[in-house]
Amino acid sequence: MRPAFARNPLGSGFAARSLRRTAEPWLYLSPALVILVLVLFVPLVIGISYSFRRFTAFRSSYVGLGQYRTMLHDPALGQALINTVWWTAGSLAFQFLLGLGLALVLNRRFAGRSVVQAIVFLPWAVPSFLAGLTWAWLFNPVIGPIPHWLYAAGLQAQPRNILANPHLAMWGPIIANIWFGVPFFTITLLAALKSIPADLYEAAALDGATVWQRFMRLTVPFLAPTIAITVMLRTIWIATFADLIFVMTGGGPAGSTNTVATYIYVSAFRAMDKGYAAAVAVLLLFLLVAYALVLIGMRRRLLPQ
Repeated sequence: MRPAFARNPLGSGFAARSLRRTAEPWLYLSPALVILVLVLFVPLVIGISYSFRRFTAFRSSYVGLGQYRTMLHDPALGQALINTVWWTAGSLAFQFLLGLGLALVLNRRFAGRSVVQAIVFLPWAVPSFLAGLTWAWLFNPVIGPIPHWLYAAGLQAQPRNILANPHLAMWGPIIANIWFGVPFFTITLLAALKSIPADLYEAAALDGATVWQRFMRLTVPFLAPTIAITVMLRTIWIATFADLIFVMTGGGPAGSTNTVATYIYVSAFRAMDKGYAAAVAVLLLFLLVAYALVLIGMRRRLLPQ
């Protein structure tokens, strides 16, 4: 009597080929998956685990949800959340509007367009630390030009540094971030504009559509998918972006520019409370994930798939 494996050689060969076809893509993906796990998921799990512990100079202890209960009664964190919304919304709105306007301008042919395009894209190549130092110098009332311009325009009684005013200080990093982030929207929206067929605009013009109608009925629908993803990504980047604020104001004066991102840094490396900083970071993570899910849901409902 022949063994079982010898009875149906065709079947066993088919199973081996099927298994090989199933496993082969995962073998090609395995280096990327390993890197993804090591770089993303392992630090994420470690960071979340830190939020359940309290760290001192030489030891740590498990405190369960103690760090999260502390957040509920932390007025500095509440102010940081409000500042984060202001910082993110103000930066994002102006970055998007200016980026869209520049993309529409650069999508047309005119003399010197390549030079203008290079100048517009230049801030994206500047390190954020250097950008923060430059804008802090620009707002300096002694050697910076902006306070003197405001004084000459009658907007200030004398040249003053708005970064030292708790009611105006946030506008300094916001203006710097607008300058720093406009190229991102300009680049992405300009690329999307280039993909719109020109004959659609010609047909609409022949049908008597005005410039505004062509913009609303053609340009906006074609740009909508790009706008949705870029707005979502840029919101996340701005909310977690602490470089400009920390360089320009350090979160001051009196915490008026302290965002959640800067609060995490101060808690971890100045107060040396890594557990509480991790808990605040987890809170920020869940808020941004919730925001992304809401935006993705709105995109699926409003935009054709």
